[in-house]
Amino acid sequence: MIDAYEDPGTPDCRGGARYLWWLVLRQPGRCAAGAVFGSVWMVLLAATPYAMSRAVDDGLTPGDMGALALWTGALLVVNAFNAWLSIMRHRIMTRVRMDANFRTVKVVVGHTVRLGASLERRAGAGEVVTIGVGDVQMIAQSLTAVGPGVGAVVAYAVVAGLLLSVSPLLAVVVLLGVPVIGLTVGPLTGRLRGTEAEYRERQGVLTARIGDLAGGLRVLSGLGGKHLVSDAFHRDSGRLREQGYRVGAVTSWIQALSAGLPALFLAGVTWIAARLAARGEITVGELVSVYGYVAVLVWPVMFLIECGYQLSRGVVAGRRVAELLRLDPPADAATADPPAEPSVLHDPESGVRVLPGRLTALVSARPADALAVVDRLGRYAPSGVTWGGVRLDGIALARVRERILVADPEADLFAGPLREVVAGPRDASDEEVLRALHAAAADDIVRGLPDGLASEVSAQGRSLSGGQRQRLRLARALLVDPEVLLAVEPTSALDAHTEATAAGRLRAAREGRTTVLATSSPLVLDRVDRVLYLADGKVVAEGGHRALLDGEPGYRALVARDAEQNTPEEVRG
Repeated sequence: MIDAYEDPGTPDCRGGARYLWWLVLRQPGRCAAGAVFGSVWMVLLAATPYAMSRAVDDGLTPGDMGALALWTGALLVVNAFNAWLSIMRHRIMTRVRMDANFRTVKVVVGHTVRLGASLERRAGAGEVVTIGVGDVQMIAQSLTAVGPGVGAVVAYAVVAGLLLSVSPLLAVVVLLGVPVIGLTVGPLTGRLRGTEAEYRERQGVLTARIGDLAGGLRVLSGLGGKHLVSDAFHRDSGRLREQGYRVGAVTSWIQALSAGLPALFLAGVTWIAARLAARGEITVGELVSVYGYVAVLVWPVMFLIECGYQLSRGVVAGRRVAELLRLDPPADAATADPPAEPSVLHDPESGVRVLPGRLTALVSARPADALAVVDRLGRYAPSGVTWGGVRLDGIALARVRERILVADPEADLFAGPLREVVAGPRDASDEEVLRALHAAAADDIVRGLPDGLASEVSAQGRSLSGGQRQRLRLARALLVDPEVLLAVEPTSALDAHTEATAAGRLRAAREGRTTVLATSSPLVLDRVDRVLYLADGKVVAEGGHRALLDGEPGYRALVARDAEQNTPEEVRG
């Protein structure tokens, strides 16, 4: 199977079928071995009725015990060898499926990493989750066709040849019967592809809604919006259920025909053989062999139908993976170098000028306006922002990311020890991590956990409160210590006392570094060097917090309202 650190290769993203074929070509030796084992195993299934017919005609009928013992021994050896082949076939095909599974996971995860921050703007979270949970398994299962599927075709041809030696009529019936079955089931598999593709799309939408609901349940309960979202979820799940019924209806017909048509077909072949034996055109041994061939033929016919069904679902899943892989990361042809020393960041669209080495706050009645400015300053949105007089989009993106960090309030927290949650991939000492936690007023988190920095934190910090998660995100950003830090509402979930502590320590930790905070908290604003007040996305006033309170009515109304709700009495006074 593919190694965890092995390059998975460049996938063929031109379509679902081409993606499946690429997976086969990535492990040609294993797929060829699976096809050989599957073919030999199925062909030797047909050797059983042949040996039985020889035992009857050469040994039992003339009373030749030596011939009877010979063919009986041959029957035992063939079946023992076939049992070993069955084990090897299953083992090889398991490896084929697992390789396809892990390889698909690697290419999908690698591509989502390359898409980076643009992923959420181009593909829904539900879509990615549905691919990872369901489509990967379907793709892996569809590769069964390269083993038993090939074996079924070979066995079908061999059995037809053996029947030809018994009766040309029986061979013709077999050769014509299986294509008729395929033509009967074929239209249903085409219909299944269409209904299942729509089902998968609806499933992705519902998965995203579940994630949103789970993440915002506490907020929704507080706002009284629980029932509204619940009703929307019921409607979406009802539509998905109805689409699932349509998929199930087609699937049930395919499975019913897969079991019923081969049985009817083989019953017809047996009836014809019995009529031939009654007329003396074939021997009793040949009748036994025909019955055995017919029983063996059930396997390849059922495998062919099953493989067609699995391939149909695999093509749908492969198409969804290919569509995700066709999303190109944002082009970055920029080659300019960033300023050699701390410089002014200027956003001409809003009029925001961020002075180097200062602690600046962006205040807006509409938080989305401040967030849009931060996105432009951090080069997460197209803009004409300049850095030291050089257009930000003209500077190599990797160089921008090295020196400018955007601290998102909903940034992911991965599961693991608290030390790793804060430090990430950096080789930071415990002292450095503790210093960053202290700067974010998160010391109590370490003290409250049983094993300190070694304590396990669940994915997205679900084992922590909202304020604790926010402080961990802030500590993580402070540990990086970027030249420019752009933080969005870094203290909004904290109580007044903790927020005041965090604001004071944040200022000390970022002394002499460029920091921009998008916030309307008076506890934070009272500790910044400069405040930029935005109205309709434009800077309409700037200066110190106290000066703006005295001279800008809109700013005073916004911040004073915040102060009345969230600050202690001494601040209000």
